[in-house]
Amino acid sequence: MLDEARRRLFFPLDYPTLEQAREAATAVASSVGGLKIGLELFVREGARAVQIGHDLDLDVFLDLKLHDIPETVGRAVAAAAALKVRYLTVHAGGGAAMMSRAARVAAQSDGLILLAVTVLTSLDAEDLHAVGVSGGTEDHAMRLAELARSSGIQGVVASTAEVSALRTRFGRDVLIVTPGIRPGVEKASRAGDDQKRISTPAQAIAAGADLLVVGRPIRDAKDPLAAARAIVSEIARTLSSTSITR
Repeated sequence: MLDEARRRLFFPLDYPTLEQAREAATAVASSVGGLKIGLELFVREGARAVQIGHDLDLDVFLDLKLHDIPETVGRAVAAAAALKVRYLTVHAGGGAAMMSRAARVAAQSDGLILLAVTVLTSLDAEDLHAVGVSGGTEDHAMRLAELARSSGIQGVVASTAEVSALRTRFGRDVLIVTPGIRPGVEKASRAGDDQKRISTPAQAIAAGADLLVVGRPIRDAKDPLAAARAIVSEIARTLSSTSITR
């Protein structure tokens, strides 16, 4: 069960330099299933950032949140596929034509899985209302997830608040990735944290999430490896108690 739990944990390399990212990734590699490469590091280092994951034999999650015209996104997906990444994000808000083009390109690759970002965990209902979106985060996440699935996208990114409804709607026919994970969040101070919709690892797994992205609780810990191991143990206990498999 620990191996399965480890596979579900992704650590984001949110560092300003390649050297810092490689050092951090190497330190926790034995207790994570993959590395997430975001905009900061990828814009600075490009393919060299992706290579960190390949060197450590870990899955690479390239989190670029592509959102552009279909032709541009299709070409970007092809470029990401050439880097041999496992996961790549697109914004579901880019629409059906954009996602369909991305899905067609990904289908020609060697195992690239696309993930459609629904509602960022930094947003709440008030933020959505400010940009003209009616209803709450769950309603909007569901609309975008349905659009993504009908466009051929295999997975979605959503907060734990939406995972249960998404799992009920789609069953096991969708991969759900959940960021905004905070161990011990019920007791934790929230000062300075821009994530508004968060949960513990256990809550996310119990709700039906497949993969968890955990950054600051590992990165900022005195012992990042111990922090990662503790999260893996929490995931394993939850998987065992709920008999969740995928």
